[in-house]
Amino acid sequence: MFPLLQLCDSLFPIGAFSHSDGLEAAAACGAVASASDLRAWMDVVLDEALAKCEAPAVHRARRLAGESRWHELAMLDEELNALRPAASGRDAGRAMGSRLVKTWRQIHPSTLLDDMAQQAGAQWTLPAAFGSVCAAASVDPRACVEGFVYTRLASTVSAAMRLIAIGQHEAHTVLAEALSRAPAVVEHAMASTDDLSMFAPAFDIAAMSHQYVHSRLFRS
Repeated sequence: MFPLLQLCDSLFPIGAFSHSDGLEAAAACGAVASASDLRAWMDVVLDEALAKCEAPAVHRARRLAGESRWHELAMLDEELNALRPAASGRDAGRAMGSRLVKTWRQIHPSTLLDDMAQQAGAQWTLPAAFGSVCAAASVDPRACVEGFVYTRLASTVSAAMRLIAIGQHEAHTVLAEALSRAPAVVEHAMASTDDLSMFAPAFDIAAMSHQYVHSRLFRS
């Protein structure tokens, strides 16, 4: 349990605090300006980004890495990268994922992660990296997916608190509401055999528009 807590802690240095995943652009144009808007944004994160793509990918990466199936893991990672239309989103995902694997190898030496780097390279999307590190740390598969879903939702709310007029109590109420739906997302991810997918045009347009925001707090 403690390795997962360290992995999910905002103190863990992967640079997640510097990315909003398009939320900054959405806030700048007024599309996300209130708690109700943030709830709608979180619904997209849950229903599209997590349920249909990232959470199943984390579960599959945890299994593939645990079984040293490096070629299949690399193919999963490439698919995850290709599913992100915005170049900034692809760069952010690879930057955080690669830093996650690199940092974990430094503080928790792992033969499994050494083999992964040797066989499949050092550049990884965040879901593939998270699942692989959980495999190296012997984190339970369900706990692995639950941890990823929590950190994904919590980081979105953290970004929102810096971008829109929302207080801590209201923000955590929105997070609690999203987390109440999380068990169903995790259950779906654990059982899913569907191809990965994510259809959220407004979400993608916001990510693509981030470079045009006049004054930015986040890198993406």
